Amino acid sequence: MDFFIFISEQWVAVSVLLMLIYLFAFTEQKKAGKQISVHDVTSLINNDQGVLVDVRSSKEYQSGHIANAINIPLATLDARIVELEKYSDKTLVLVDKLGQHSASAGRKLKAAGFEVRRLQGGMGEWRSQSLPVVVA
Repeated sequence: MDFFIFISEQWVAVSVLLMLIYLFAFTEQKKAGKQISVHDVTSLINNDQGVLVDVRSSKEYQSGHIANAINIPLATLDARIVELEKYSDKTLVLVDKLGQHSASAGRKLKAAGFEVRRLQGGMGEWRSQSLPVVVA
């Protein structure tokens, strides 16, 4: 009850706080690379303009991944970022389980100078669209 009284009395402060939280989330997502659909990813790959980087664990990667995706688990990205330098002329498309964890990888890669996009919905969306998966 006190919570609702506080909100009704401090509605301006609460509105400003919510707006700042939204702006923070928006700018953080922008720093991580734009999310793109599975259809845009297939177009990038088919036109040889993109490279898939799967940031899931090796175990998850082996249970099913997109063909020709490079597996660099998020935990090892800092140490292995040099492996991606040969793809500096292409867009790196980050793939994770559900599209939530690729943001931190995207921020690191953008800071290193790469063009980055993130697969919207991750492997979950890829599989729900019945697109091909390679099991290693």
